[in-house]
Amino acid sequence: MGGKYRITGDAYPRMRRPRHRRRLVLAGIGAVVALGLAGWGTLQLIDVFTGGDKSASAADHKRDCPTPKPSAAPAKALPKPAAIKVNVYNATTRSGLAKSAAEELKKRGFTIGEVGNASKEYDKKVPGAGVLLGAPTATNGSFTVLGTQLAGTVQKTDTRKTGEVDLILGAKFKAFSTPQEATAAMAALTKPAPAPSPSC
Repeated sequence: MGGKYRITGDAYPRMRRPRHRRRLVLAGIGAVVALGLAGWGTLQLIDVFTGGDKSASAADHKRDCPTPKPSAAPAKALPKPAAIKVNVYNATTRSGLAKSAAEELKKRGFTIGEVGNASKEYDKKVPGAGVLLGAPTATNGSFTVLGTQLAGTVQKTDTRKTGEVDLILGAKFKAFSTPQEATAAMAALTKPAPAPSPSC
């Protein structure tokens, strides 16, 4: 070949790649990177405003969980003081203790039965504040109500068939709970139990 394309020796003319193609490739890569960054930024913004997948899953969990009902468990039914007949016995060496205790219980609405000294089984043998003695059915009823009037009593049951309860005053008996203390204790016993929260 002649002219400027004439080949001489072992050298060949270098053919250059058009520059506009390189620019197109770089522009395409830049566009892909820009779109990727824009998409990632959008996801980050969505997570910020929605709380991410944890909040979404928690919301789904709450939707699946049934709404707890506001109703609570029914209050424990206890007898009124007037429905409880109390026999008051003195097991101490202090005279007139049973009479004064019976009068105080009567003022508080209890029905009073026998009043006197304790039997030989308990006379001077009650080291605490007192003993509540009655039928097994009194355990969750009369004993509970009468126990709000005198803290530290010991509960015992026998084979009687009647609903009356014996209050045997012991050596550590000093006074009944104040009316305010007894009322607060009774209110705590009759307060409805909170409804259990759903486990979901």
